[in-house]
Amino acid sequence: MVKALVTYYSGSGNTRRMAELVAEGAEDAGAHVVLKPVGDVAAEELLDFEAVIIGSPTYYGLMSYEVKKLFDGSVKFQGRLKGKVGGAFSSSANPGGGNETTVMSILQAMLIHGMIVQGTPMGDHYGPIAVNEPDERAADQCRQLGSRVVELAEKLHD
Repeated sequence: MVKALVTYYSGSGNTRRMAELVAEGAEDAGAHVVLKPVGDVAAEELLDFEAVIIGSPTYYGLMSYEVKKLFDGSVKFQGRLKGKVGGAFSSSANPGGGNETTVMSILQAMLIHGMIVQGTPMGDHYGPIAVNEPDERAADQCRQLGSRVVELAEKLHD
């Protein structure tokens, strides 16, 4: 069984709701899921999971300080996250608020660690985004992200 971490920072509750939906998709795909705010995750915990999915609100088109702090703390594990499967999601207050660049900033950090990320040809290509509270489209994208990440992790970590 794949162990998946879904972690997030949320100021308004919108990114937290997205994280809950991602976790739901991961659980439906058969993973043992740990859902935690990013402030409750120690960098070394990342080593304990085959799949790591991280969400952040959009701050200046990038991940929040709290999420960046987790990645900064993970530098000491450079190379040890190689092969783990990652995913990202984001929310903002505006349609042009920088959601995709926020998702990409998280994915870039994962790629630097040697993690594997999977896009999707349908919907939110890089990872789910929401404007304010996730609507039904965003909710479906979140569930799909959780499921896709777990399914890929299962294939890679058999």
